[in-house]
Amino acid sequence: MDDTDSSDSWDFQDEDGPCFSSNGSNSVIPSRGASMCGAEGSTSNQSRSKAISHFTEMGFSEDLVIKTVDEKGEENTEAILETLLAYTAPEECASQGEPVLSHSSSPEFEWDSLDDLSDFSDAESCLQNEESVPETKMMQLVAMGFSIGEVSAAINSSDPDTSIADLMDFISAAQMAEPTSDHPRELPLEGRGPPDVKKKKLVKQEFHRGREIRAWRSSRKEEMEKRKRYLSPVEDDFIKIPQLMNGFGVPGHPRIGFKRKLPDVAIGPPYFYFENVALAPKGAWSSISRSLFNIEPEFVDSKYFCAAARKRGYIHNLPTDNRFPLLPIPPLTIAEALPLSSRWWPSWDVRKQFNCLLTCYGSALETERIRKDLEGWQGDPPEHIQKRVLNKCRKWNFVWTAKNSVAPLLPEEVELMLGYPRNHTRGGATSQAERYKSLGNSFQVNTVAFHLSVLKNRYPNGISVLSLFSGIGGAEIALHQLGIPLRFVVAVEISEVSRNIFRGWWENTDQKGILIDNINDVTMLTANKIEKLVDYSGGFDLVIGGSPCNNLTGSNRWHRDGLDGKQSVLFYDYCRVLNTVKRLVREN
Repeated sequence: MDDTDSSDSWDFQDEDGPCFSSNGSNSVIPSRGASMCGAEGSTSNQSRSKAISHFTEMGFSEDLVIKTVDEKGEENTEAILETLLAYTAPEECASQGEPVLSHSSSPEFEWDSLDDLSDFSDAESCLQNEESVPETKMMQLVAMGFSIGEVSAAINSSDPDTSIADLMDFISAAQMAEPTSDHPRELPLEGRGPPDVKKKKLVKQEFHRGREIRAWRSSRKEEMEKRKRYLSPVEDDFIKIPQLMNGFGVPGHPRIGFKRKLPDVAIGPPYFYFENVALAPKGAWSSISRSLFNIEPEFVDSKYFCAAARKRGYIHNLPTDNRFPLLPIPPLTIAEALPLSSRWWPSWDVRKQFNCLLTCYGSALETERIRKDLEGWQGDPPEHIQKRVLNKCRKWNFVWTAKNSVAPLLPEEVELMLGYPRNHTRGGATSQAERYKSLGNSFQVNTVAFHLSVLKNRYPNGISVLSLFSGIGGAEIALHQLGIPLRFVVAVEISEVSRNIFRGWWENTDQKGILIDNINDVTMLTANKIEKLVDYSGGFDLVIGGSPCNNLTGSNRWHRDGLDGKQSVLFYDYCRVLNTVKRLVREN
């Protein structure tokens, strides 16, 4: 979606600073806070300049505002606004044809909304881009019944990225702060006609509009209370999610003397290992734990293993003593992972690590907007420009590639962060978008390898693995890099692209074991099929997988239905298959 404004001039001007053009020339562009600058300085009277300043502050193009004011007259503000909206609406409709790539696998805590944006749906991405356009916000809020003055005051008092919902709260709060009475307030009379008729009509309209606002406010309050009860990420019933997610110990941060006791029914072999997003809806991890023998989850942030944060919860029956990391230790900071970017990295971009690596990437429109925001400033840009640019860089994990220029991470760079071999996704994926998507939905190899390292001495002659939701083979690559031979692997994955990527890796690394990857739906893995696979393999040593997080991740605002969601309900198939394997092992 093309969410660029009609004019970029207000996007990169300091409210109190001089008016510079974006190309560094001596031409003059009006700053957002200035009432007159450049061409406006030659206007004939002060009222005309105020009208122009008023509408340019809303985000309309200066040239378009001047043209409309000349046509309608500076006093006819309603007609000016209607004309400006009519001019800009077709541009916004046409802009919806621009695709915004979006999707991924997680949300995260310390409640920075930018911290871990996996599974960021196309619908939400488009909505956010749409809400960043001042004209669109103006049209939507006016259509809801708010007055032009209220909307203008809210937009001018807020950050450009403020959402529609927050602007509505702002206006409603202002309305609630106004003096109230038992009767609807009378409005000043405007226009011609019998005074008493005009007055009654306006009062009636105001009364109905106020009733609608109160009804909306009441329903919104109920919805927010419902979301607060259901979506609270702070506490999952009896399971508290720690802010410092270092699990049962990570390299450099061991938990000295830590011991856990597994219930007898859960003790392996077979071993099992389950992964999903840490910050699921309230109660999700309690349900996951109950379904997996009431084992305590291990919450780990991948920032201890790579240069990107990825907060995940793991439930497993693996030993926790004598774990060791893969060597060599991968880069843990952006500067170490991407040293060439340091030349262009501005001092005010304080990022040391990336946020969660997404299944999508920032569009060229976003990078172009950042470039326009930064051009024309001598030295560092103003603080509000720095904040806006840094928020975008954090959200999309942009890297600096030249002066005033950013770009998305390349797929090869994402592979490096997640611990995969270089060009791992190049052979099986047919497009760059597919490479990002498959990587965003994958394991972080170094984290998984640290947990699985306790199996190295237990299976020196090879391991038999049932890999559910196997993706691009993160678990198998972790075992391979640990030096554990893959004797027999059954990989169940619905994505053909991911299956092709994994099969390509298996063949390119000359694996000697047996790979069965023709089962693409975990729901079709019946007890009868599992029994045949157990007989054929001699028994599974490890059942591993991470069920879809689509309905669990915090970035999915539309269908965050928890474990009952259409995709995330597949978690129960993981439990069903695991219990079947354990039963067959006991019987044999």
